[in-house]
Amino acid sequence: MRKAGKISITLLFLISLLCFTAPLICPYDPDMINLDSIKEPPSLQHLLGTDNKGRDILSRVLHGGRISISIAFVAGFLSVGVGLMVGVFSGYVGGRIDTALMALIDLILSFPAFLLAIGISVVFPPGIYTVMIAIAAVGWASFARLIRGHVLTVKDATFIESSRAIGCSQIRILFVHVMPQCIPLVLVIMGLKLGSYILTEASLSFLGLGAQPPTATWGSMISANRAYISSAPWMVFFPGLMIAITSLCFNMLGDALRDKYDVRI
Repeated sequence: MRKAGKISITLLFLISLLCFTAPLICPYDPDMINLDSIKEPPSLQHLLGTDNKGRDILSRVLHGGRISISIAFVAGFLSVGVGLMVGVFSGYVGGRIDTALMALIDLILSFPAFLLAIGISVVFPPGIYTVMIAIAAVGWASFARLIRGHVLTVKDATFIESSRAIGCSQIRILFVHVMPQCIPLVLVIMGLKLGSYILTEASLSFLGLGAQPPTATWGSMISANRAYISSAPWMVFFPGLMIAITSLCFNMLGDALRDKYDVRI
């Protein structure tokens, strides 16, 4: 793996470690209101400053990162799971089933992804699980289309014909011989998609469709503090910086995986 990929993995590991150990290392309760420390700039007492209710920005950024990263990963795995099953089944079976599934996928992909995610989020009560469902419901279609195209090139390979010749069942061929061939492609797409899922979660939370107050996520922190961007820019800058760094690292990781496995998307 090239150097950029190793750097991105290291940064993602450090960010995840800090976020998921936040209850142990944060000096302040992220939801504790302190009216004596309203909008304090970064200092030794509050390394990233405080917000308009006196809450420690560092504590809220790290606790919010746990939710933002968890939503992205859960939505990513749901998208991969559904997309992998649909793509492998559609590409291997072919015929009318393939045509019907591709028509459904084309219908989903014909809508702008973010607007469709907003529409799904509006239907259900706002919250963390709603964001996960919305992102996964939008994201699985692109996985399925790419995996289906890969399966079309694999199912007529020599080793598949050999498996049929020795009497392997269709189920065994599908799950033991065809599906493992899709794993490198899945890893690459997953790496590329997680960055966009972080941005989508932040955008939905910014619109008030994600985690509800006082629960912090990076997007909800920017939304709650955007009115103070001129007088107290640190309240918006640090959550935005974490979104940018995390998304960039996932994109770099996806590019590195694509180079490693020589996958052409």
